[in-house]
Parts: sequence; structure tokens; C-alpha cells
Amino acid sequence: MKQPIKDITSPADLKGHDLGTGPIRQQRPVYVDLLPPCNNACPAGENIQAWLELAQAEKFEEAWQVIMQDNPMPAVMGRVCYHPCEDGCNRTFIDSPVSIHAMERFLGDEAVMKNWQVKFDKKPGGKRVLVIGAGPSGLSAAYHLTRLGHTVEIHEAGPVAGGMMHFGIPAYRLPRNMLDQEVRRIEKMGVKIRLDRKVENVLKEQKAGSFDAVFIAVGAHLSKKIDIPGRDAGKILDAIGFLKQVEQGETPKIGRKVAIYGGGNTAMDAARTAKRMGASEATIIYRRDRKHMAAHEFEAQEAIEEGVKINWLRTIKAMDEETFTVEVMRLEDGRPVGTGQFETLEADTLILAVGQDTDTGFLKSVPGIGFKEDGTVIVGPDMMTGRKGIFAGGDMVPSERSVTVAIGHGKKAARHIDGFLREAPYKKPPKHPVVGYERLHLWYKTNAKKKEQAILPAEKRVEGFDEIKAGLSKEEALFESQRCLSCGNCFECDGCYGACPEDAILKLGPGNGYQYDFDRCTGCAICYEQCPCHAIEMIPEPQTKIS
Repeated sequence: MKQPIKDITSPADLKGHDLGTGPIRQQRPVYVDLLPPCNNACPAGENIQAWLELAQAEKFEEAWQVIMQDNPMPAVMGRVCYHPCEDGCNRTFIDSPVSIHAMERFLGDEAVMKNWQVKFDKKPGGKRVLVIGAGPSGLSAAYHLTRLGHTVEIHEAGPVAGGMMHFGIPAYRLPRNMLDQEVRRIEKMGVKIRLDRKVENVLKEQKAGSFDAVFIAVGAHLSKKIDIPGRDAGKILDAIGFLKQVEQGETPKIGRKVAIYGGGNTAMDAARTAKRMGASEATIIYRRDRKHMAAHEFEAQEAIEEGVKINWLRTIKAMDEETFTVEVMRLEDGRPVGTGQFETLEADTLILAVGQDTDTGFLKSVPGIGFKEDGTVIVGPDMMTGRKGIFAGGDMVPSERSVTVAIGHGKKAARHIDGFLREAPYKKPPKHPVVGYERLHLWYKTNAKKKEQAILPAEKRVEGFDEIKAGLSKEEALFESQRCLSCGNCFECDGCYGACPEDAILKLGPGNGYQYDFDRCTGCAICYEQCPCHAIEMIPEPQTKIS
């Protein structure tokens, strides 16, 4: 039997509202622009929903230009960002979040392949700014300062730009050609990068170059030290040094069995790299359990797939030339506590991945700059240190340490530096309210799970440093972008237009939305209920003043 076609327009419910309808309208609808949770969660402050909308229409270059307003390296970020935006995606409550990072990578790769260039209007009257450090935060600050009309010079101590993106993230996660090309694009915009130029005296360097302001972003390249009895007897490497050696084409002698001490993403990278460098066994030792590890779940899972072993709830107590003693731990309120039970493990090399410190010693002589106990630099809400005109960001200031956060710091600092130089302090515009899933009025439910990126089989991954994940095809990218629910912002679905029983809604043409005819509107709220993305609010009817 043929099923009747169901009208997706909700029937009018004139009794279901507190105010209802009557001879005098007591409420009226208004179109609003609210904040989607993806935008709200992005550390780089991207307008994700806006560029996804453009991608839906196959306006890929325009979508990329929108990304570039906030993030200068989408091809990089689409690979290494841990995408907190997807954790907040309202689509999670239906099937799976929109694969925002894969979409960003697709657009970033398209830009590299097709040589798209950044479009921006350079403001006149710029000043000279020195950026110390060519990592993600320094590159981001230089990029945004250039867009704001300033002349920027980066002084980098290392032989290449990229900082920890180059030396700390293995090539199987971030191909160097993609990083290099996005750095080159920043240089083409006018940013001068001087390599092998370590800054020892900031004030002297500033004066010598006649710089009007300084942004310092030297990152956290120093591995933390820990005390292990008998540690000098064995072979110990630090994770950052080990990854850097491999990146520089060296072949560290690590032996057949390698132990990695730590539970963060760097520990996972070191273990997976050790497997690629010929270790038959790579074992991570971590004092907490999987639930409480610092590494992201997918990093640990990929490591396990590649043959890395993880000894949870273990801590190293002592070591000699070929073995080390570990104590079995238990968790009390999330804190590891020793059980008094010990085990002996074998390893040719121990790689320490217990965190990184930043080298801020060269700033100690600068009057006014303050430091935390861990050596990080104290900055204000405007990213300025205690020294007027000197700003800092990235891993060297107290914050979550990730490439995306560093990118966001660079953008934030650039805006405040611009305000400082123009004597017009930058004021961040207020945020709109965030739209949670409970505020959506979805009259449709599509079962359209996200497109998963293809990944090399584990046995192929460990054979070398080729990129392990593929990007999206054009067809997959279109599908993925169309999964966006447009939370909080009208996408002109005509739901309100079709539902209004009074024909009180006027269409203004593609891209221009709608307009209410309040001579017809009764305030029934049918349009509000029909709007799937909560781009309509009901407000009390304005009171007419009687003169």
C-alpha cells in the first residue's frame, strides 16, 4: 500500500504558547545570528560555519579565504589540530560530528595545489614589529600583523621555520612540503624570516632594528628533567631531541627494545617513530590509566595498532644498563599512588617524554617581565608582558599547549599589538549566545554519518614516514560540508516562509534572508517552531508610548 506523503511543515499549535494569539499581538519574531558551538570551541577563532556554507556551494576558494581571516595554515591545521570544534558539534546528537578538520585540510590542500593567494586590504601607516620565533604562534602573529598593515621581521634561532611543527611533529602526521608551502605563502605576503638568528638580548635587538613592538614566541623545546636512580648507567634520550634527530636525517642508535616514559602525545609520537626507526619493541610506561592519559585517544589507538605496547599504571623507580625497575601504581581520586609491587623490564634505550619547558632565561634581564615558577612568562589579557611594547604567546605563556592554541595566541597578540601601535586599544566584540542541541527545532533527521579519512594499514605505516591519512575527495568534501546544521544562523531553508499561516514573511532573495510584515504577523510563533537552526527568537511586543 502506498504511504501518504507527510508534510514536513508542522501544524499550527495556537494553544501551546504562553502568550498565544489574540486581537492584540503580545510577542513578535525576530531573526537572530547566534554562535554555533564549533565556532565557540575553536582556539584559533575560526568562523567555521561561514566557510562550511561556502564549501557547500562549491565556492572552495571563497571558503578558504574565510579561513585565512583567522588561520594562516589550514593545510597544517587540518592535519595536526585535535579539533575541539568537533567535540561541541551538535550533529553528534544525531549521528556523528561534522569532520571539520578534514574539510579544513581539503581546502588547505586545494589552496596549495592551485596556488591561491591571500586577499586582503593592507592598512596604511603601519609600524615595524619584531617577532622572535618562527613556530606556529610567531608565524600567526606575523601573518596577522602584515594583514593589519605592519612590516614584520621574524628572527628564528633554528635552520628552518616551523618550530615544533617541524621538529616535534613526525612527518607521517605532517608532511614537510605542506608546512613549507604554507610558510612560503606567509613570506610572499612580505614577512621577512631570518633563520639561524638566535636572540640573546631582546632590547638590543629591538633597538638595532628600530622595531616599534616585539612579540616573543620561542615555544617549549626543552625536555623536563626527572631524577631516576642509576639513570647514568643506561642509555637515555629525551623525546624532543630524539624526534629532532630523526627529522634532521640522523639515525639515533636506540637498539631493539625501546621504552618511552610518559603518557602524552609526544610519548606516542616518540614510540611510533621508534618503531619506524627499526625497534622491534616500543613500550610506553605511564603512571596513570588509559582514561586519565594526557594523549588523545586516537593517538594511543593508532600507536597500539602499529605494535606499540603501553604499560598502564607503572612508574620507573630505578634503572641500570639493560633493565629498569617499575612500581605498579593505583589511582586514588585520579592521582597515582604506589602499591609497593615492583616489576623488572628490559630496554636498550629509555626515551623521556614527561613534558617540555620553555627557555626564557634570555628574558630575565628585561625590566618588568615577570615569570611563573615553571619559567613561563606572565602576560596580561592583551598578551603584553610587564614591559611596555613587548608581547608574548604560544607555549612560553601559561596556557594549554597545542598548535591551534598557539595560532590563536598569534592572532590575538597581533590585534592587541596593532591597537598598541595605533594608540587605539583593541576591544574584542561581545559573543552571541551559544546554540546547544536542545535549542534546535529539527523537523528533519538525516542519517548521514561523516566520511572517514582513509588510513594506511598498520603494517604499511611503520615502514616509513609517509603520511598515514588521506584527504577527502571533492565529492566527499561536498557531502561533509552539507552535513552542517547551520546552528544559530539562517540558511534560507524556507521553513518559516512555508509555515507562516498569515503570509507575513517576505523573501528578500538568495543571500538576503527574509523580512517580517508586522501588519500581518499575529505572533503565533509557528515560524519560530519551524526554524530548524534557531535563527528566530520570540520577543515581547514593544510597548507603544502614548504621547
